[in-house]
Amino acid sequence: MQNLSVISINIWDVLISLCNLMLLTWVVKKFLFKRVQKVIADRRAAIDADYAQAKEAREQAEEDRLNYAAAMAAVKQTSDQIIAEASRTAEHRGNEIVAEARDKANDIRRQAEADALLERKKAEDDMRREIADVSAQLTGKLLEREINEEDHRALIDSFLQEIDS
Repeated sequence: MQNLSVISINIWDVLISLCNLMLLTWVVKKFLFKRVQKVIADRRAAIDADYAQAKEAREQAEEDRLNYAAAMAAVKQTSDQIIAEASRTAEHRGNEIVAEARDKANDIRRQAEADALLERKKAEDDMRREIADVSAQLTGKLLEREINEEDHRALIDSFLQEIDS
């Protein structure tokens, strides 16, 4: 029966252990429970604040993304308008330059034609003067002497040689 004494339950030990447990529970509740609850509540509040801040940051980021997309669309539209306007201006300016070049070319051609006509008239006048001078010289020589047919041919030949030189 000795085996039974090892397994036996002592009521007083159980009661003392139970009293110790209640006393320990009361001490923990009285001195530590509120502090632990406060630390847990503070941590919960900090975590909730972090979640709220993260949610606000996410909402702000989404708003910024939408604003950025709208701004980029406006910038693209503005740049397209600027490019289109620049293209129109460049095309207009190119047409003006081509028209000016045509006008200048026509003016140069007309001036060249006028200069050529003037030079032609000048050459004709010079030729007429030369022919008149040669005719006057020929007439002077003819008047100086009487001409027979042989002299007449020699005179014409000399006149032609003078014209060629």
